[in-house]
Amino acid sequence: MPLTKYTRNFCIIAHVDHGKTTLSDRILEHTNTVAMRVMTDQHLDSMDLEKERGITIKSHPVTMTYRAKDGHDYKLNLMDTPGHVDFSYEVSRSLAACEGAVLLIDAAQGVEAQTVANAHLAFAQKLKVIPVINKIDLPSANLELCTRQLEDILSIPAEEAILASGKAGIGIEDILEAVVNRVPPPRWATYPQLRCLVFDSLYDSYRGCIAYVRVFSGTIKANDQMMLMSNGQKADVKEVGVFMPKMTKIASLGAGDVGYIVSSIKNTSDVKTGDTITLAARPATEMLPGYKEVRPMVFCGLYPLESDDYEKLKAALGRLRLNDAAFVYSSESSLALGFGFRCGFLGLLHMEIIQERIRREHDVDIISTYPSVIYHVIKHGGEKIDVDNPVNMPDPGTIEEIREPTIRASIILPNDSMGDILALIMEKRGVCEHTDTLDQNRVMLRCVLPLNEILVDFNDRLKSITHGYGSMDYELGDYIASDLVKMDIMINGDPVDAFSCIVHREKADAKGRQLCEKLAKIIPPQMFKVAIQAAIGGKIIARDNVREMRKDVTSKCYGGDISRKRKLLDKQKEGKKKMKQIGKVSIPPDAFIKVLQND
Repeated sequence: MPLTKYTRNFCIIAHVDHGKTTLSDRILEHTNTVAMRVMTDQHLDSMDLEKERGITIKSHPVTMTYRAKDGHDYKLNLMDTPGHVDFSYEVSRSLAACEGAVLLIDAAQGVEAQTVANAHLAFAQKLKVIPVINKIDLPSANLELCTRQLEDILSIPAEEAILASGKAGIGIEDILEAVVNRVPPPRWATYPQLRCLVFDSLYDSYRGCIAYVRVFSGTIKANDQMMLMSNGQKADVKEVGVFMPKMTKIASLGAGDVGYIVSSIKNTSDVKTGDTITLAARPATEMLPGYKEVRPMVFCGLYPLESDDYEKLKAALGRLRLNDAAFVYSSESSLALGFGFRCGFLGLLHMEIIQERIRREHDVDIISTYPSVIYHVIKHGGEKIDVDNPVNMPDPGTIEEIREPTIRASIILPNDSMGDILALIMEKRGVCEHTDTLDQNRVMLRCVLPLNEILVDFNDRLKSITHGYGSMDYELGDYIASDLVKMDIMINGDPVDAFSCIVHREKADAKGRQLCEKLAKIIPPQMFKVAIQAAIGGKIIARDNVREMRKDVTSKCYGGDISRKRKLLDKQKEGKKKMKQIGKVSIPPDAFIKVLQND
């Protein structure tokens, strides 16, 4: 009898806020994995940020023992996953380490955009999907609607659905029995050599790099010598263990187990998510199918507020990169902000979370530049270059066309908000390609939108227009040619690279006016009149002035001839003119911070 017969690996997937982490709490209680005296709400959300925002950011593995109705003890490895679209790569990584998925649907909300996206991810990985209708104790629960949507939208038979409430603890036993009976035992367990899939990793200042692994075949224990198959690097295994949910040391990890490996690897860049670990003495011949390489979609510059913190920021980014495969960074410098890094993220929430983690976990104060995306610039002669920073945009005379990335979005919204949302899509230069009616109250729009248009406020406005009932899921679409231009902001005639941005020609005037007005208010008064200008190439499209300090030179003149006052004013005017020719405008760092933070 194979050892893996009584092991089940599954994860919980759902739209954001449909109750994944609360259901995980009830399962932990039901299997006595966590004692009631130490149990907290959202127990698996270990980061302060997760608890504050009420969202899951990282997948959290936990090993439990469950005595099923057939009398056998089963080892259950559960992963709680994030729901937000920016963290969908975390979901795909968890799915690769499982054989089954519990798909949660909110009984009051029904099937949402992320529900559809995550279900398709699970089907693509050929996992057994167990549908669970959660929050059935809510007064607004509509079970008939949910079961109909299960069949119509997801093509899952309604009779497979389990009714549950994570808050009230209803249906937990049924879910665990379904996991035991419907989810298949661990796959590929009979492969002769050790193969472990690295699905996450973190850096510990005392123990170095810790790899989170799913063991598919073979056994690994302390004092073994392991090998990373992507680069052939060898290392000694110091400790292995499982998550209960805290890290708990055990003698060895076998086929089907989910746990961690502490090794002698100290460099954070050596352990790659999606790599296969095998034994150096008897290496496997083929790697496990890893993950699709995730490509960052949003870029911005991160700079330390204090230039002395540069090395500290560099170390912080290296550690965050270790357990976040979608985050990338490289060095850059700016005339206005000094030395910093160009960083790539999956989306705006992802960017916000990384910045907050740098401030909290690594105690570095940072400032970020305006977010941008990767543009494909085709030069005369057919040369193609990728531009993720407006500063690197080539001379306009050499450019044949600029192509911008688009997204394919699925937006689910109430019928009565449809007109306003279509107007918002048009404002953002998007096109609505298809409309599906989900039920008598909701519709799903399938649209194509430019990625840079949805970066800043699209999601906020979607929630505002739909009173919180709208939801959006998106994937990267094609690159399309567009009439884009680089807009520079000049202060006293000198371009300031921190404020450069790439905008659509139609929106350049409005954007330029908005930035000039904002800067004019924020930059402190100067000794002479300073012009703030927005320019495209050599053409000025907007202008404002910084307030100038004026001494009242005529205050001592009581009455008398007007020519005397005019003489004093002309003398002051000449002085200002001379000052303007030789003077420099020093912009305080907090002016950059205020403008960029307001954006």
